[in-house]
Amino acid sequence: MSAGAAAEAPRYTKKDFESDQDVRWCPGCGDYAILSAIQKTMPDLGIPRENIVFISGIGCSSRFPYYMNTYGFHTIHGRAPAIATGLRLARPDLKVFVVTGDGDGLSIGGNHMLHVLRRNVNLTVLLFNNRIYGLTKGQYSPTSELGKVTKSTPLGSADRPVNPLAFALGCGTSFVARTVDRDVRHMEEMLKRAAHHQGAAFLEILQNCNVYNDLAWNALYEKESRLAHELRLEHGKPLLFGPPDRRQAVVMDGVTPRVVPAGQVGERALWIHDETNVNAAKLLADLWVPDFPIPVGVLAAIEQPCYEEILLEQERRAIAERGEGDIAQLLTSGDTWRI
Repeated sequence: MSAGAAAEAPRYTKKDFESDQDVRWCPGCGDYAILSAIQKTMPDLGIPRENIVFISGIGCSSRFPYYMNTYGFHTIHGRAPAIATGLRLARPDLKVFVVTGDGDGLSIGGNHMLHVLRRNVNLTVLLFNNRIYGLTKGQYSPTSELGKVTKSTPLGSADRPVNPLAFALGCGTSFVARTVDRDVRHMEEMLKRAAHHQGAAFLEILQNCNVYNDLAWNALYEKESRLAHELRLEHGKPLLFGPPDRRQAVVMDGVTPRVVPAGQVGERALWIHDETNVNAAKLLADLWVPDFPIPVGVLAAIEQPCYEEILLEQERRAIAERGEGDIAQLLTSGDTWRI
């Protein structure tokens, strides 16, 4: 029984998903907007509250399970994907969310993230990307830009930053999207799309840390800059951006993306966004200012078999052929075990 096929969910409201815990983030943190958007989105998923689980690692974002009136598990640094995989195998009827940050998910837990994505475990990963370690007071993270000056990189970071979307696509993730904490409507739309996806869904949420890395995403925060640089992805629609009087188009010049004035290209030359084209998604993932716009929306959404379906089918087949087995008898059967 899937989470969506469980007993009909009561008619929830946002308040039903608010816990009685005091929220302990810094005033003004972008996490507040994300929490509110997720609590508001939950009733629309149509899943009974007792069938929803939020699993986190360590970091500011990972306090999330305390604030959701669902089941939750605040685990250890970077290991949320591994624990979520185990839960999905044991209870495939549950809807599982993994909440993580750029440090927890892409540094300490990078290896675990890789495997949960490539296996296509049926869960939703929400990666809050603020380009800094906020909980430990401002060290550079794996997504911090080259040259970033922090307490741990006083001369500037010598590390090239990880691109979360390129990483997820490189792992073969079947759903990859990006949204922004200050665009609540778009964030809610992306949360629903990610939650409804069958398979591993990876949603990068650009999130502001107003204490240790304020306005890291100002290109998408400031009104005029956002209008000039945001490329809103819509399946079946051309890649157009910019204000009405200076509309720009992203087109392909051979295998290289290029920005040109929209009025100078014919309709047939426009790049039409196709969520099922993973190769195109990989090109989109690398677009960034100042040479390109910043894509937000669903980059890729494809159908693939889920890990737990394959594994549980193997288990059913083995039981059908060889019986239930007895683990206690097996463990006491000798120095070596044959399974």
